[in-house]
Formats: sequence, C-alpha cells, structure tokens
Amino acid sequence: MQDYKNILAEILIDEETLQSRIKELGVEISTDYPDGNLLLVCILRGGVPFLVDLSRNISAPHMMDFMAVASYGVGKRESTGAVRVTMDLQVDIHDKDVLLVEDIVDSGHTIASVLELLQVRQPRSLKVCALLDKAERREAVVPIHYRGFEIPNKFVFGYGLDLDEYYRNLPFVGVVDLTKYKPIS
Repeated sequence: MQDYKNILAEILIDEETLQSRIKELGVEISTDYPDGNLLLVCILRGGVPFLVDLSRNISAPHMMDFMAVASYGVGKRESTGAVRVTMDLQVDIHDKDVLLVEDIVDSGHTIASVLELLQVRQPRSLKVCALLDKAERREAVVPIHYRGFEIPNKFVFGYGLDLDEYYRNLPFVGVVDLTKYKPIS
C-alpha cells in the first residue's frame, strides 16, 4: 500500500474543524433527545470513528448498536444499489428513538434501504446523522436530520472512510489524487 501522503490531493476537512462540528452535533442531539431513549446505530465500518467522537459529545443518556451492510461490489468505488445486511442489530428498536450514524451519504441508496428495513421494526423515531453529505450525487431521497458537512463530489478518505480498507485511522478527511492513486486489484 502506498503512503497516503503520495496520493493526498488536499485535506478537505482538518481534524480541528471535524471535532468542532462533531461537538456542535453532540449538543444539538443532546437537546433533542433528553429522555434517555436514544439508540445510536452505527453503520460499520466507516462510521466507527464518527460514532465514538459523537457519543463522547452527547450528554444525554444513550445506547449504541451496530449494523453492517454491503452495497459495494469487490473493488468498486460506487454502490451497486443492491443492499444486503451482513450484521444485524442486537437491540430491539421498537419504541426507541433511533439515530443512524453514517460516515457519508453519497447516492443515498444504502441508507434509504436501511431506513426502510428499520422502519418496519416500529421505532418511536428514526433519523439520520451523517458526517459527510455528497448531495450532488444523490439518487435516492434521504432525509438527513443532522449533517456534519456537505462536500463536493470528490473521492475522499480518512476519518473512517477507507482507501482499499486502509487509512480509516487518519484524523482528517482528505481527497485522493486520482492521477497518483493505483487501486489494489
């Protein structure tokens, strides 16, 4: 795997800006859900760093659970549109306030499918918190109730977003220089 510095075109959102916005989201969510009925549902794997930092900034009592869904084919950078659950929730969401925590909403197909799946389980409320919103790529209608940043249609990585499964650990969101990046086959 190449050093990320060799394929980084720019830092789109630096660590300080990320953490500042996540604190703001935490305060907003804490105000909206003061009663302790909140369940944060993280879509694995990209949402984990965001979930951890967001959770630390939510003062209201809350629980966490995880789902894994697949919508990308092997070696693909774009969703196939067909979503399958590879790991389901462990908690019953009936009559709970569910907040889906997602790293990025791109075409919207994945999160729209997850919302449809969870809605039949009769949560008290079901909303989306997305760190990144690539609105210009949207193909499916997805209501984003809490948005970290709207970003341009660029290939991004870092802070949970992988590049061939690497670099999720970076503390910033960077843009890939597609002239230098060679995908792993």
